[in-house]
Amino acid sequence: MLNSLFFVNTSGDVLLEKHWKSVIHRSICDYFFDIQKKSNHSEDVPPIISTPHHYLINVYQNNLYLVAVITIETPPLMVIEFLHRVIQTFSQYFDEFSDSTIKENCVMVFELLDEMLDNGFPLVTEMNILQDLIKPPNFLRNIANQVTGRTNLSETLPTGQLSNIPWRRQGVKYTNNEAYFDVIEEIDVIVDKQGSTVFAEIQGYIDVCCKLSGMPDLTMTLINPRLLDDVSFHPCVRYKRWENEKVLSFVPPDGNFRLLSYHIAAQNMVAIPIYVRHVISLKPNAGKLDLTVGPKLSMGKVLEDVVLEMVMPKFNRLDMYGEKYKPFKGVKYITKAGKFTIRT
Repeated sequence: MLNSLFFVNTSGDVLLEKHWKSVIHRSICDYFFDIQKKSNHSEDVPPIISTPHHYLINVYQNNLYLVAVITIETPPLMVIEFLHRVIQTFSQYFDEFSDSTIKENCVMVFELLDEMLDNGFPLVTEMNILQDLIKPPNFLRNIANQVTGRTNLSETLPTGQLSNIPWRRQGVKYTNNEAYFDVIEEIDVIVDKQGSTVFAEIQGYIDVCCKLSGMPDLTMTLINPRLLDDVSFHPCVRYKRWENEKVLSFVPPDGNFRLLSYHIAAQNMVAIPIYVRHVISLKPNAGKLDLTVGPKLSMGKVLEDVVLEMVMPKFNRLDMYGEKYKPFKGVKYITKAGKFTIRT
């Protein structure tokens, strides 16, 4: 699957490189750098780049690229999903995924990659098992390791790795047993000039913080589960029961995890919690925009931290090179009527 993995920052520097099957020289990243220079923004780099003998699959997060090198045909979504799992693992181990944390914890980065991939194929990706294999760094543990000469690597194999529930550790005990579920939804809406909704869709996910003792088996029912499209589950969810009964049945991992993500399409009549009224008048030399935004009292939801953003083009500066004189630089703003989309 993966032959090599490169950690690259936005400046074009290769921070770390890890090879499994054979060593591929970092000059392979020149193909990636050529595409990166042509992109207007860091996020605009295509996720899949084809070269004469390799495929480069990359993801971007916090000014860092993870560039995986593939030599044979491999499902690209599987590679992208694994790279996101690497970012998620490093974020939980080091509190953030950034240039500085990768440099400060480069030894543990290599240890984690050795456990997560075996000969280039995913092996251990569950956070609970990884934390049993490699203890997360902290101040007291680092001091103890320096005094005793030990490492964060465990000397015994985790028991959960050999069970049919590898995502949960055994022998978990809490004084207070509790579980928290956060339902987070992002709504994209297009509103016409009468204030009616033309298009609306929801991207949502359910994040869980589970602190339950033992081996709990949970069942969750939703009010109208048939509205959900493109549902993606955590491996702990019993998919057969969801298909037959539309019920979420699972043995949860210990700690924080994402239970599922979903999409609600426009044909399901998404109700938005705010109303938008706008009047746009344009004249040859002027224009006027009146925008009114308010909550829908009938929704029964309280809105907090509402922010309204209007993106307008601005001219920053103009520099000239190659000549010694300083020219006059004038800027004139001309706004032409186009398609106005009100998004909430």
